[in-house]
Amino acid sequence: MTQRILILLILMPFIAKAQINIQDVGAKGDGITDNTKIIQRVIDSLAQKGGGKVIIPKGRFLTGTILLKTGIILHITEGGILLGSARRDDYKKNDWFALILAKGEKNIKIEGKGTIDGQGKALAADVERMLAAGLLPKNTKPYKRPDESQRPQIIEMTDCQNIRIDGVTIKNAACWVQTYHQCVDMVFNKMKVESTTYWNNDGLDLVDCKNVRINNCFINSSDDALCLKSYSTQSSCENIHIKRCTLRSSASAIKFGTASYGGFKHIRIKNIFVYDTYRSAIALESVDGGTIEDIKIKNIKAHNTGNAIFIRLGHRQPSRPVGSIKNISITNLTADIPRHKPDSGYALEGPPADSVSNLLPSSIVGLPNHRIEQVFLKNIHIRFGGGGTPSVAYRSPTDFSTIPEHPREYPEFSMFGELPAWGFFLRHTEGVHFKRVRLYLKEKDYRPALVHDDTHNSFIPIKTKDF
Repeated sequence: MTQRILILLILMPFIAKAQINIQDVGAKGDGITDNTKIIQRVIDSLAQKGGGKVIIPKGRFLTGTILLKTGIILHITEGGILLGSARRDDYKKNDWFALILAKGEKNIKIEGKGTIDGQGKALAADVERMLAAGLLPKNTKPYKRPDESQRPQIIEMTDCQNIRIDGVTIKNAACWVQTYHQCVDMVFNKMKVESTTYWNNDGLDLVDCKNVRINNCFINSSDDALCLKSYSTQSSCENIHIKRCTLRSSASAIKFGTASYGGFKHIRIKNIFVYDTYRSAIALESVDGGTIEDIKIKNIKAHNTGNAIFIRLGHRQPSRPVGSIKNISITNLTADIPRHKPDSGYALEGPPADSVSNLLPSSIVGLPNHRIEQVFLKNIHIRFGGGGTPSVAYRSPTDFSTIPEHPREYPEFSMFGELPAWGFFLRHTEGVHFKRVRLYLKEKDYRPALVHDDTHNSFIPIKTKDF
């Protein structure tokens, strides 16, 4: 009885006191009529009454930016599509432009078996038009595409509490699909993300968020699938649990960083399937002074990915202290690393790495006098395509002076260029322990399976075998 009462108390904020079908108050699902004002009036009316459910029925309901309020449930019926405008002028912003915005609100839910479609390709084309016409600031980065700050996301929430995203499909973003800044108490359940329509389509970004559950979700994105970031030196991503998710990315599947000012603490990830991912299945990166600690990852299956594990401590910000990475556990991981490009054939492929010809190993790399500490790898099985040959590119397994440190470079598993091992490369580490780590090689490679430099108090046995 006590457990039942507790469950009811948790659900109480999402028991709608009233509900309005937007079609009943004049909205048209023809994919042409702008329904922004009608949808916003419904949200505002229900919020003034203490909350309620906004129903998006079957049809294609075009809208610009809508602002969700405390107590609002946005219910998208199966067959219903909330269709983002293809005109950049129809979007508003808090920190970033987005189709759905919320700031300082609580008890918000987006649910249903319907779809939120950002029309990212058409929207990005409109942003490109505005940029070419001199209507937007010039790019702050040396990209041909418009800067991220000018391209709308689909969802952005800031300083919100008690958020639920349940069952919906979110697709076709012009930038990051969804970002949550300094939000607490969130649950993502059975959410589906399909966004490979344009650059920077991160599937889900959590920025300095706390108390988050991500369960049973599917993400197919043309940038990082699940990306945790930290922009505040006074905050961090904490107490985050991720389980039973399927991820595909033209970048990395699970990534901490690169924005890493505060850090990432007390995070649990398990039962994840990764496929056709260009970069890393797991990338843990602190390069802006933040701390990564108490991270436990287990039961990861990565099929057809460019890299299994990449852990990097860097120093991009000279004005900031060097961060730290410690107490990391990765258990029960299987991965296969092919010789071909893992995301070949997708709408947007990751850009080929510069100056790398042979397959790269998994890496754990700190900095001189700033080591990555206490990393435990257990029951790791990685199959490599192999085929490394010195006639293509050569790196000595004993002359470490030829391997750059790159403390200020953007962190990626390919950042050091050619490496002298085919399986694992460790540098500037303390207390790394391997247990039952098995590496398999399909084609012969001139390099040893493991190379390490400046490693201390470590136990790193591996077994190798051809397959």
